[in-house]
Amino acid sequence: MGANPLLGVVFHWMGGFASASFYVPYRGIRRWNWEILWLTGGLFSWLFAPWLFAWLQTSDLPGVLGQVPRSIVGWCVFFGMLWGFGGLTYGLTMRYLGLSLGMAVVLGLCTVFGTLIPPIFQGDFGEKLLVGTSGHMILLGLLVTLAGIAVVAMAGARKDSALTEAQKTAVVAEFDFRKGILVATFSGVMSACFAFGLAAGEPIKALSAAAGTGPLWTGLPTLCLVMFGGLVTNAIWCAILILRNGSAPQWFGGSAARLDADAQRGEGHAPLLRNYLLAALGGTAWYFQFFFYTMGESQMGRFGFSSWTLHMASIIIFGTLWGFAFREWKDAAPRVRAMVWSGVGLLVIATVIIGYGNMLAA
Repeated sequence: MGANPLLGVVFHWMGGFASASFYVPYRGIRRWNWEILWLTGGLFSWLFAPWLFAWLQTSDLPGVLGQVPRSIVGWCVFFGMLWGFGGLTYGLTMRYLGLSLGMAVVLGLCTVFGTLIPPIFQGDFGEKLLVGTSGHMILLGLLVTLAGIAVVAMAGARKDSALTEAQKTAVVAEFDFRKGILVATFSGVMSACFAFGLAAGEPIKALSAAAGTGPLWTGLPTLCLVMFGGLVTNAIWCAILILRNGSAPQWFGGSAARLDADAQRGEGHAPLLRNYLLAALGGTAWYFQFFFYTMGESQMGRFGFSSWTLHMASIIIFGTLWGFAFREWKDAAPRVRAMVWSGVGLLVIATVIIGYGNMLAA
């Protein structure tokens, strides 16, 4: 099966939709502290789903992983742990800035670091991006992506500066622009480490292919290792919060010694079945962003690193759409709404440019 960049773009759009949508089910969880919500959903994101789908789609998964050198395993897990800090603070960004603005800031930084650092580290940045029409097109697509992200972020900043505190908290209950920007900046830089983990796991793809795994699925074993690293980081932090807040009884229908803002908005006892189902849905959606990412990357040919730009652009496109669906932009001036749609339009154009650049090289 040869590379098909246009199909790869579609897969990246599907992954972007999954990523932008994962927090939507979490909004429906009641009477659970954030750490209970995040760890419960995270078990599906970082443990259950990666290993289940890798087991189903990889030929001889234990045999493939058994051949991976320890150094590669270590780097994948290490970068996964660093990425875990980004994922951990990503959820906090949504709480402080909302879906639209939060995603724009986090993913803007994540796009730059996640796309450019791997080829720079591998020493072929100039060869891939500065030579030939295909490389130039991909570089243009990256620049258009950053322009689109900047436009969306500026629109979010203008929207928020024009709102009263009451209006801000009406759509984002814990809105805090300053705190949110600081958290989002840290999250964006750390989140880019996922791309580094995938780059470190490139040799695993060859082992998986040699075992008979289809080309669309060779990246799934690497996800198991990188996401395990993310699980370690998130589990440690959530465990600290669980001990501090005494929130473990919430898993069984009890109450916590200290309720955070999300839990306080609920009434009565926690609807356990509903909460578990929503956490499982949200957590699995989080995983599917990378499930489709590996499928998309397999179709991008020698410019596979550009997949990270496509992934980030797709997340912001769908994240902005969710922001409108949740009426985060209802009080924004018409010109501000026009600005954010212009940013989304630039991101769509960027995905087409990058797909075309990859097609030229296919």
